[in-house]
Amino acid sequence: MVGMSQREQEILSLVISEGEIAVSVLSDRLGVSAVTIRSDLRSLEAKGMIIRSHGSAMAAYNPYFLEKQNSNTEYKNRIAQIAASMVHDGEKIMVTNGTTSALIAKYLYGKRDIQIVTNSTLLLPYMRTNPNVSLTVVGGEFRPSAEALVGPIALSQLEHYHVGITFAGTDGFSITHGFTTHLTENAEIVRRMCAQGTRRIIVADSSKFDQVGFVRIFNLNEVDAIITDARLIPEARHRIEDMNIELLIAD
Repeated sequence: MVGMSQREQEILSLVISEGEIAVSVLSDRLGVSAVTIRSDLRSLEAKGMIIRSHGSAMAAYNPYFLEKQNSNTEYKNRIAQIAASMVHDGEKIMVTNGTTSALIAKYLYGKRDIQIVTNSTLLLPYMRTNPNVSLTVVGGEFRPSAEALVGPIALSQLEHYHVGITFAGTDGFSITHGFTTHLTENAEIVRRMCAQGTRRIIVADSSKFDQVGFVRIFNLNEVDAIITDARLIPEARHRIEDMNIELLIAD
């Protein structure tokens, strides 16, 4: 999550589980004053995570999406840091939608003249405060469950761009089934974005390994590198490396 305190994370979890929750209930549940809760809610609203209304709060994002965003955050950030370190000044990249891939933008501060093409709305908060990065968001149909723009318009617009690296997320990956996703439209977007990049790099925490989504994106050996975390089992590491795929591990 974007710079969230422990209590803010607890508040967001309660908001997600309840749908809408009153300030008084949050105050009782967390054992702090209503004044403190209101301060936290203002902070969460400024970060775009919640919407405040008449003494209560509700999630600003689709609950399913927020649940995904709130899982394995430490590992996702480490993976994103490695990905960002591979981007050099003056580089042009694509970033697909996904809770891990979006975090790459967070770690581009200090780099200069970076151009990003994306279908993800999650990169927008980082771009507002980073004048050295130019962001192009393709059009299309908005999918709240993925915070993504998809469909024929997005696919058509992506054809106009060519980049050095495409960083792509995935809902699951395995030796047998390759990279998969739960949305047919998302598979189309990832394929197109990867086709427009010289290098294809997957960013996915190890909990995605041996998870199989509804739709196949492509085989494991159709990417240049995978960035994941140290929880990936040794057998999987060896199998991936035997396929001549660069494997980068975030400790």
